[in-house]
Amino acid sequence: MKIEERVYKKLLQVPTGYVVTYGELSRAVGLHNGQRLVGQIMKKNPFPVIVPCHRVVKSDGSIGGYAFGQNIKKNMLLNEGIKTHRNKIINFEKKKFRF
Repeated sequence: MKIEERVYKKLLQVPTGYVVTYGELSRAVGLHNGQRLVGQIMKKNPFPVIVPCHRVVKSDGSIGGYAFGQNIKKNMLLNEGIKTHRNKIINFEKKKFRF
């Protein structure tokens, strides 16, 4: 299985209302220091409605980038009950998913 497929499949395990960091997702598929690679994989996500790449955020709780823009990402997160302030997740530790 290609690394992209492994990352997308693992990301599908993150439930609605939670986020995962780029680093946590990379470690979950066996990549060490693979945060940037995960970011590139998210950027190329061919199924953004199915594979919830908007749930992947930076380790400091910042929402990070999104192919359709940060405002879209913030709105998608808000629709799932995740609030942000100044592009950071409120109650980040409680919203963080760990594999």
